Amino acid sequence: MLTLRDTLMRPASLLTLALFFGTSAAFSQPTVETALDGLEHPWALAFLPGGEGLVTERPGRLLRVDPQTGERMVIRGTPPVDARGQGGLLDIELHPDYADNRWVYLTWAGECNGGNATHLGRGRLDGDRLAEFETLLVAEPCVRSTKHFGSRIVFDDRAHLFMTTGDRGERDRAQDLGDHNGSVLRLNDDGSVPADNPFTGRADAQPAIYSFGHRNPQGAAIHPGTGALWIHEHGPRGGDEINLPEPGGNFGWPETTYGREYWGPEIGPDVLPGTVPPIHHWTPSIAPSGMAFYTSSVFPDWQGDLFVGALAQVHLAHLELDGRRVVEEERLLTDRARRIRAIEQGPDGTLYLLTDHANGELLRLPQANDD
Repeated sequence: MLTLRDTLMRPASLLTLALFFGTSAAFSQPTVETALDGLEHPWALAFLPGGEGLVTERPGRLLRVDPQTGERMVIRGTPPVDARGQGGLLDIELHPDYADNRWVYLTWAGECNGGNATHLGRGRLDGDRLAEFETLLVAEPCVRSTKHFGSRIVFDDRAHLFMTTGDRGERDRAQDLGDHNGSVLRLNDDGSVPADNPFTGRADAQPAIYSFGHRNPQGAAIHPGTGALWIHEHGPRGGDEINLPEPGGNFGWPETTYGREYWGPEIGPDVLPGTVPPIHHWTPSIAPSGMAFYTSSVFPDWQGDLFVGALAQVHLAHLELDGRRVVEEERLLTDRARRIRAIEQGPDGTLYLLTDHANGELLRLPQANDD
């Protein structure tokens, strides 16, 4: 049931906070602004062509927000969600041709067959509602679990949709090709399976699977130069990874990992023949979530760099790249106890962050004065 909180347009909190940057930052004393607060465990953000944004809240609300004024409204027509544990309304993405077709894509944890699963669906944004909403995929089988749903969605330049799924806390699922969980899935924009997917035609495999052996990927982005898909995923105790999915690639979980069991012992070797190693890993874990390449000229020294949010060590990771190699990493926003869930480059060329708290925020990193 919608409450007054859900339907009123509210002004933003314009609190400006100091942000610590490392020595490679382009400007001295940049700031981070709170564009919106009062968000309930926000999970994802997508910008509309006019500069407004769509924000998902894990309890099940979809908000249309104006980062400049702080106004917000609830979008009706979203699917029912299972918001227990790590579940709820999760990622959001616009169709590459959104200006023409107005398709908005969502992932969510939903009930099914006595359990729950990561779902993918889409609807057309029409004012304050999603019209013609349809479920495109349910990550089968449904599981009795409240964790490791994934899930990020991203389109490549051929309008293929990539969707990440977690292992649901049952690690062996990630090595089972008959199971959608623990995989990167590749679909056409209508939810059908591309004919050139690596496991199409195999009776023992789900044809939507593009790569497998993933634990819980909660970051995905297309590299602006190469067009390649990059993801990151949560490891266990250590072993958070950045991976570059490839067709049919086995990324090893749980047979190989840099992490350990939470109670101490090693899980498997760091490297295992026949599996694809990560290009970067964090040990101990930072609990990564959200991922964006920076392409604007607002911060010219950041062009081509990668940004990753951290939930456990509460910072923004800034990674300088040389091709596929991470050559330098600095940790930003370390003096603020904020769990950074999502990162997006805004239409104004600045970075926007969502913080995952009961009173979550939409933060904006504007260009600082360099005087």
